Amino acid sequence: MKPSKTQTPQNKQPPQQESNPAGGVRASLAYDDQGDNTLFDQVQTVQIGARALLLHPYVKNENTRRSPESALSELVSLGGAIDLQAVDIQYCPLASIRPATYMGQGKVDELTQQVEAQDIEVVIVNCSLSPVQQSNLERALKTKVIDRTALILEIFGARAQTREGVMQVELAHLSYQRGRLVRSWTHLERQRGGSGFMGGPGERQIEADRRALDDSIGRLTKQLEKVTRTRDLHRKGRQKVPYPIVALVGYTNAGKSTLFNRLTNADVYAQDQLFATLDPTMRAITLKSGRKIILSDTVGFISDLPTHLIAAFRATLEEVIQADIILHIRDISHDETAEQQADVLEVLDDLGLQDHSADKLVEVHNKIDLLDQDTTLDGTYASSAGPIPFCALDGRGEDALLDRIDQILAIGSHDVAVKLSHEQGDALAWLYRHSDVLSRADTEEGCELEVRLTQASLGRLQKMNDIEILAR
Repeated sequence: MKPSKTQTPQNKQPPQQESNPAGGVRASLAYDDQGDNTLFDQVQTVQIGARALLLHPYVKNENTRRSPESALSELVSLGGAIDLQAVDIQYCPLASIRPATYMGQGKVDELTQQVEAQDIEVVIVNCSLSPVQQSNLERALKTKVIDRTALILEIFGARAQTREGVMQVELAHLSYQRGRLVRSWTHLERQRGGSGFMGGPGERQIEADRRALDDSIGRLTKQLEKVTRTRDLHRKGRQKVPYPIVALVGYTNAGKSTLFNRLTNADVYAQDQLFATLDPTMRAITLKSGRKIILSDTVGFISDLPTHLIAAFRATLEEVIQADIILHIRDISHDETAEQQADVLEVLDDLGLQDHSADKLVEVHNKIDLLDQDTTLDGTYASSAGPIPFCALDGRGEDALLDRIDQILAIGSHDVAVKLSHEQGDALAWLYRHSDVLSRADTEEGCELEVRLTQASLGRLQKMNDIEILAR
């Protein structure tokens, strides 16, 4: 991702720059006449194609959900998502975590020599580094160092397309950066105030930067609050038109977008890479019963998903919580599909989804074409309420999935034939708002409709006067 560029007002001079310990250039903040401020360059920006060293540190004999081999493989995929040139990838077993540099001094010295010998431009550490640990590592290695959270933020920044997505990523990025401002320059420190030596130093550049970040975070938060209100209005509008929402969730690269394209005949971007799509997409489809639903594709989850991202994308992810049915798409061919399932359910729990019943959360086992034939026929999919085998590439399992959705939505609903006269326009409007109109036939006397209602709506219909219910 290229560093961001900002135009400088004509009556302002560009900010001075000083080299930072990582060997890059860190720019200060520029202020315009209205008091607004803009970051000229993000501290964590990683150049596309940069020469990278991928490092997975882990504590030996510590029980973790993922094996070191799987964690390092996923790190390689994350690096490939923004086209980093992996010069070397390696494990880093640790006896314990060091507060200063996360890893021991011997390993730091070894990495320092490797970075210089192989001209490494960025070191990716597959863990969460504290601001002090990151700063100390950059100073020791004399190159840029970013952790797993920063790498995922970089990928999201490269994938975001809509205005809302860009704002969400920027908010997460600024919130992450705020605690990592390092005072590596003093060129804008104000002179000592007061008389003689009694006055203290003026405002430091880091303080100005932190205040500017707070202003940007506050502005983005207000803008996203407007987006949230807009989403609420859209959600209420969909509730008036009784189209159930079916949301797709799953681990990144599980095949959600490919499955979405298969069911909706859409052309959502889908590739065999992590976080291929970021912005949510909705499409309406009609089931065999005539019931219309709205299918929603969402961002993929991942282990140790940064809390900054969950907070920034909460408005988008609330679409999942409000859905009538959630389809959990799993890459059943993956070696750690059970671990991926646990990661997804953990994120859903964090978002407030406690209902994991079969009528709310339906498992779809995608990529069955990559399984052995014996595995697909071993009785795993014999239960009518169990997981559904699926192949998004050739459509195997499509009818079974749509039928399952139809069966769940039919629970508690009633098909009713109603006859209305031309004078009953209010009743006709009520039916369109509170039922699913399956068919309509206009006659000289009025119209006859076949509608599908919930139990509550049916009770309200029966209490209305002068409405002729033909059959139930």
